[in-house]
Amino acid sequence: MHSSPFISDVPVADALQAWYDACAAAGCPDRVAADLVPVSDAAGRVTAEPVWATRSSPVSDVAAMDGIAVLAQDTHGAGPTSPLLLGPASYVVVDTGDPMPDGCDAVVMREQVHYVEGEAEIRSAVPPYQHVRSIGEDISAGELLLPEGHRLRPVDLAAAAAAGATRLLVRRRPRVAVIPTGDEIVPVGSPVRRGEILDTNSLMLVAQAQEAGCEAWATEIQPDDVDRIGTALRAAAESADLVIVIAGSSAGRDDYTARIVRELGTLAVHGVAVRPGHPVVLGAVDATPVVGVPGYPVSAALTFDIFVAPLLAALEGAAAAQRPEVTAKLARKLPSVVGMDDWVRVRLGSVGGQVVASPLPRGAGVLTSLVRADGLLLVPAGVEGHHAGEEVGVRLLRRLPEIERTIVAIGSHDLVVDVAATMLRGADPTLTLASSNVGSLGGLVALRDGLCHLAGSHLLHPATGEYTLPYLDELMPGRELAVIRLVHRDQGLIVAPGNPLGITGLADLPEHSYVNRQRGAGTRMLLDQELRRLEIDPAAVRGYAREEPTHLAVAAAVAAGRADCGLGILAAARAFGLDFVPVAEEPYDLVVEASSLDDPLLAPLWELLQSADFHGAIAKLGGYNTTETGRRLR
Repeated sequence: MHSSPFISDVPVADALQAWYDACAAAGCPDRVAADLVPVSDAAGRVTAEPVWATRSSPVSDVAAMDGIAVLAQDTHGAGPTSPLLLGPASYVVVDTGDPMPDGCDAVVMREQVHYVEGEAEIRSAVPPYQHVRSIGEDISAGELLLPEGHRLRPVDLAAAAAAGATRLLVRRRPRVAVIPTGDEIVPVGSPVRRGEILDTNSLMLVAQAQEAGCEAWATEIQPDDVDRIGTALRAAAESADLVIVIAGSSAGRDDYTARIVRELGTLAVHGVAVRPGHPVVLGAVDATPVVGVPGYPVSAALTFDIFVAPLLAALEGAAAAQRPEVTAKLARKLPSVVGMDDWVRVRLGSVGGQVVASPLPRGAGVLTSLVRADGLLLVPAGVEGHHAGEEVGVRLLRRLPEIERTIVAIGSHDLVVDVAATMLRGADPTLTLASSNVGSLGGLVALRDGLCHLAGSHLLHPATGEYTLPYLDELMPGRELAVIRLVHRDQGLIVAPGNPLGITGLADLPEHSYVNRQRGAGTRMLLDQELRRLEIDPAAVRGYAREEPTHLAVAAAVAAGRADCGLGILAAARAFGLDFVPVAEEPYDLVVEASSLDDPLLAPLWELLQSADFHGAIAKLGGYNTTETGRRLR
């Protein structure tokens, strides 16, 4: 391995093979040791040897119904018009699971037996072994019950116990040590000062390892010091079957992971052709596999899925878990960089019987994309991306029945939509409202193309001064559409607390730095309309080209001091403790196919719009008027 500090672009399959080969050469065990454990403690463990039945189940012929045990030939001739009476010596009363009495080979169900002075009257004959479970019907002694390398489920434990097992030889749980590094990293629960980052990656990776059936723990946070990280790595390698080092995997001044792995052991790969997660480190130290994961959470989580999970499964001798895949239509265009496998997290819903995938924000540090994702979409290295409406394969992170109970909303961002999603889920845990923020125009286009159930819109039409309605006739002429008023809301300039710069309105924009919304957003179109009215050239507004996808992102930029102001809603300003300079009150509407008004999936939403509790929750946000909420405009 060369000593260049620069990362490479090794394809995933080649990187995995190089890592496995390096681990084998370094003497890393290919399996963890086996333990003999009680059946009751074996759930989730992997069998280290085949499980053979040592006894049959049932162990003898038993009754499969409550009733009377009889000799089948004694019932011949019984019929609806010719009932047969059996004397007490000809039958035995049995319950389900009772051993069959000697001389009996069938059971007449209790419901078909009438007792007459101690005799049993039956009105139909029974064949031999009716309602009888024969010896070994379920399991026969000597048969293979479970193979080696099988991850034990609750039903497997029951079957093993029925087959005579009291203990099972299983692989012990792999031990995973997670080492967080970085001068800027502080423990979860600490007050976070400027320039510091909470150690949420350790929390996530340890939980991922535990979910995979491992014992896992995080060490103390190690500063950006080669010797201290190296010492921590060696100590972890002594007790763990796999060590994960967080951050320090790139090629910056304080990125030491690859160097440390090279100096202490074997560096197999530094840099994989995958995004996010490009600067991955794979190697071995002291006969223990080591992986260096990038510090961004999305990259770290994906690195675990692609590299760590398969190795852990191999250590247990089990097959790596495979997620089910579904074909979906993309809700919007998805560009991708050629030359790298691009993993994109998506939200999913079913619209018109077709699964629709809405890509989530793609930044490696966008932790919320992990939380909201319903699926993973792989854009292979040789593909430049996909167009809106194109069919793609998506690996499911959520069950398909849950996805089918998802209302897909695409369009303009508003906090009221988030409130609706929360209240709908609270009332019905099976129902999800998933919103994607692509701007009002993008939402209407998605509705036109059948890629969502509803579009959130507040598009101002310059020629008419109306909102949204004129665009429907332009984009979807002849379509039967319904427009439902969600709220009126205050739009204005979000400014620093106390408005220290004395900003009074949009006329002041040329004198200050600005953060904008994306093209197609209703807020952006309102701004452009007002700039034209004020005869202000957008080029004169510093920051006009800087775009953010939501009102909250605009407020965050102002709160961080990256811009003096940005146009947005009052609720977003309040969320960040900022001040607000009103500019306009505008309507925000929901646009749907008229037929969707009778769709059972959307019925809870229409009920919610009339709810006093919903109106109260909106009022708490500030800057909204619910007088017309739920009113159909068209």
